[in-house]
Amino acid sequence: MDRSKIGLVIPAYNEANTIFDVVKAASKYGRPIVVNDCSNDSTAELALKAGATVVNHTVNLGYDGALNSGFARAHKIGCEVIITLDADGQHNPKLIKSFIDALENGSDMVLGIRSNKPRFSEHLFALATNKKFGIKDPLCGMKGYSAKVYEALGYFDSYESIGTELMLFAASNNFLFTQIFFNVEERQDRPRFGGALRSNLKILKAMSLSM
Repeated sequence: MDRSKIGLVIPAYNEANTIFDVVKAASKYGRPIVVNDCSNDSTAELALKAGATVVNHTVNLGYDGALNSGFARAHKIGCEVIITLDADGQHNPKLIKSFIDALENGSDMVLGIRSNKPRFSEHLFALATNKKFGIKDPLCGMKGYSAKVYEALGYFDSYESIGTELMLFAASNNFLFTQIFFNVEERQDRPRFGGALRSNLKILKAMSLSM
């Protein structure tokens, strides 16, 4: 697939320590679209310098809001597949090729399976989605979609689902999906969901709304 048809959506909030390297490495495989979610550091400038298209939020919209903006931009510029990855360096950009290959080979959606899930609530969410759909890691930030999946729903997220609404829509509507296991790299920043109690409550809320 032509590189110009592959959108790489990277939500970013205060990721100045890692964003340049992530964008540079990802650029080999597609068009990086960094959604700068009202950062107060040099995230936007470094992403632009590394070659990304940068979508700037003037207020912080959170992870789901950033994904919404990134998917809308990718669709607007004609991307045929859209792959999400984190800005913190935990997702090795070399994995992108495996996601592209799976989408080119007929999958409508590709889901990452991390080598570890740090929160008990993530394990609960995974148990629920595995039982219902066979999805083993619903909260993995690295996912890939054919544009037709996004077009079928018309948006990425309409509530705070922590990036799971489009995935669950696709699974519920019999889109074909593949799952790819990978080892998580060491995190170089703070967790995007905040502290342990806050993050577990947020995930459990998303689970109750989604399932």
